[in-house]
Amino acid sequence: MKTCISCSMPLADESVLGAEVPQGAVCVHCVSEDGRVKSCVEVFEGGVMFFIGAVPNMERDLAEKLTRKNMKSLPYWQENGDECLDGEIATEEEFVDALNKLHG
Repeated sequence: MKTCISCSMPLADESVLGAEVPQGAVCVHCVSEDGRVKSCVEVFEGGVMFFIGAVPNMERDLAEKLTRKNMKSLPYWQENGDECLDGEIATEEEFVDALNKLHG
């Protein structure tokens, strides 16, 4: 399954596809009303809010580290790096644990 190159959301069907950019597909949550990929800060905050809402007892500090790790691994942010991704990232163990809680 394709995933968003900006946040890694699964693109299960056309309803969640926001745009196609040269690097690949972007979900509806990462595209602004004018069809452009949202800023790093906007996507980052969306990722933090996702982890806080989706993982039981998630604290903001860990959600930020998880989001940084995720975004830094994605093609769009590797090509369009931003200082919003500076800072501590989650360990692989923390990341896997959070993903398991999402799917558990």
